[in-house]
Amino acid sequence: MIKKIFGTFGTRLLNALVGFVTLWFGTNFLGREAWGIGATVLVDVSLLLIAVELLSGSGLIYYTPRKSFVTLFKISYAWILLTVASLVVIFCLLSNFAPAVYDAFVPEGYGVHIILMVFLYGLHNFNMNVLLGKERVGTQNVLFIIQFMTQLISMILFIFVFDIRNADAFVYSLITGYLTVNICGFVCILPYFKDNQHERLIPTAKEMFNFGSMIQLSTLVTMINRRISYFVIKRFFGMSEVGVYTSGTQVSEATKLIGNSIALVQFSSISNMDDKKKAADLTVTFLKLAVILTALCMLVICLIPKSIYSWIFTPEFAETKDVLVSLSPGMVFMAANMIFSHYFSGVNLPKHNLYGSLVGLLVTIPSIYILIPKYGIVGAGISVSITYLATIIYQWLIFKKETKARTIQLLPTLNDFKTLVESVKSQFFK
Repeated sequence: MIKKIFGTFGTRLLNALVGFVTLWFGTNFLGREAWGIGATVLVDVSLLLIAVELLSGSGLIYYTPRKSFVTLFKISYAWILLTVASLVVIFCLLSNFAPAVYDAFVPEGYGVHIILMVFLYGLHNFNMNVLLGKERVGTQNVLFIIQFMTQLISMILFIFVFDIRNADAFVYSLITGYLTVNICGFVCILPYFKDNQHERLIPTAKEMFNFGSMIQLSTLVTMINRRISYFVIKRFFGMSEVGVYTSGTQVSEATKLIGNSIALVQFSSISNMDDKKKAADLTVTFLKLAVILTALCMLVICLIPKSIYSWIFTPEFAETKDVLVSLSPGMVFMAANMIFSHYFSGVNLPKHNLYGSLVGLLVTIPSIYILIPKYGIVGAGISVSITYLATIIYQWLIFKKETKARTIQLLPTLNDFKTLVESVKSQFFK
């Protein structure tokens, strides 16, 4: 298990480095406004994916060990096609009969791109979640590397070979990366088509919908939290400030790879586990590991002088450091949130992820309208930190109630470090 975590962490670390290089190209050659448009497109895609992933999202990790692959494939692909077709109709209706609403949501000229990206992302997520459900973490990591490396290389080509110096360069690179990895991912899941137990589609789809709806509603609320911040920043300060805020969140989210790497392995393991006590103990251990490592990394990032950020990303993005400092507590809380969320999903209690997100939303709405007009993008970062703090307080209280865990268990012990060191030694120094 430790080897899977380190493999996933290494992949996420490489992704963070590639993301940093991508950010550098974006800030230096595309500018604040273009980077803000690209970020808005990506947030819109993430928001629409929530509907797609009701029957093709992370719930597949839970159902893959329990259901026939062919059954899952038929349900998920039918749902993806139906949802994307519905989005086409909705976009056409809005653009013709409610252009003000359409323009508020979709950056000008990017409607087709958004729908295409939703389709490609939906297929890609199906492949990745099935592989995680089969505990093929290594294969999933390889596909992830293919995706972000293709994205980086294609973005460089679009900027320097095709001389595209606007948001198109970033959006086209995303499409290229996901198109490539979809082909590779489909090849990886081909052997599973032999797994056909002729299960009834409608009952299975209903069961998956009930499970997935809680996960996706939670994701929807989280995305609304994020989208509201972008909307309020744009309203008070313009798209350029959205670009600066995005650069800060992208740098800070480099630390997200720690919690994400641990949580993915945790979810994959717990979904294949029947012992709830063992699942709870594993969660507490991973929680401490994720929080400590994330806090240390965030501290290092915040200690980097502002002049360095200005030098790397150009003076236009000098405020990136201020955003990072305001976001730093939130990134530590987010690491804990990911561990708790994957525990609740893994033991078939995803409703608590939704309730936790709703608690966060209740904090987000007043905080952003108080903090952003007064403190700008720094206020947005502070709001994120407060939101995640409220969320994990709720999650811990429920986790404690469900597992009879004690607060003292959250304190790191010498035994935790010994276990980690021994596990690392056994995997890498056999």
